[in-house]
Amino acid sequence: MLLKDKVALVTGASRGIGAETAKLFALEGAKVVVNYCNNAGAAQSVVDEIRSQNGEAFAVQADVTEVEQVERMMEVIKSTFGDVDILVINAGLHFKVAPFMQLTWEEFSYKYYGEMKSFYNSSKAVIPGMLAKKSGVIVAVSSGLSRHPGFGFSSHSASKSAVDALVKSLALELGGAGIRVNTVAPGLTITDATSWMPKEHQEMAANRTALKRNGMPDDIAKAILFMASGLSSHVTGTYLSVDGGSAMI
Repeated sequence: MLLKDKVALVTGASRGIGAETAKLFALEGAKVVVNYCNNAGAAQSVVDEIRSQNGEAFAVQADVTEVEQVERMMEVIKSTFGDVDILVINAGLHFKVAPFMQLTWEEFSYKYYGEMKSFYNSSKAVIPGMLAKKSGVIVAVSSGLSRHPGFGFSSHSASKSAVDALVKSLALELGGAGIRVNTVAPGLTITDATSWMPKEHQEMAANRTALKRNGMPDDIAKAILFMASGLSSHVTGTYLSVDGGSAMI
């Protein structure tokens, strides 16, 4: 088991990439904390599936953009499993898809600042425990749009670019303490978060990849597992594209 007895916190784990990551981590022996913001039923379904396969998990509600809620979540985690060994920063924020000139500052900044708050609050909460143990892993879920922008996605591209930069800064600052920090950047991945996209647009995106298909949540979860496990023990500050080869075309 790649993550045996590790305590893993996956934010935004009630659905999509986060849910698949939580389930895969549990199969690899981790004690998994399934964070969610609103959908308690979906989060509990993830926990139930993990437990049905003899894994260890529990769900905890927290809006990770709110520091007080993150602090309360950490108290529950520590009393149940102990300090967090692995943090996956995955919680997403809804945002308006529209040309830059049609976005208000409120619409743009909601996504940008929300993304930064999510990263900042979650990392600040787990890093002290990692420093004490001189080990730990943080994996931030970014997006291929941070390097290859799409029309109407300016707020998303800007916020994920900030995530990429912060990952490198933390990797540099924390590497000497045995803490690795990396980015996994999915291309178009078929989840409920992308269900609004017309089928013809999904097909066009698939045809722009070398593998001629869009990603699925388990494709991304496997890449996150690689970054979270000892298989990547000498990898930090890295941006890993998981996009079927679209970035090279």
